[in-house]
Amino acid sequence: MQSRGGEIIEIRPGDVIYTPPGEWHWHGAAPDRFMTHIAMWEVDESGTSANWGEHVSDAEYRAQAQSASKEA
Repeated sequence: MQSRGGEIIEIRPGDVIYTPPGEWHWHGAAPDRFMTHIAMWEVDESGTSANWGEHVSDAEYRAQAQSASKEA
């Protein structure tokens, strides 16, 4: 998982992740693995739920993954 502009956070099976309202983030598998997840969210008084952003491009994902692997 990664918040826009933040560090990549490695998630393992069974981890619970909380993202606060308004935090723009994405999640996906490592380049050599797959991932599934269950998402639960609340709605506010007006019935508004999550704001789903655009998909992260393969190029953007790969650039972040390569940057993280160089730092490790």
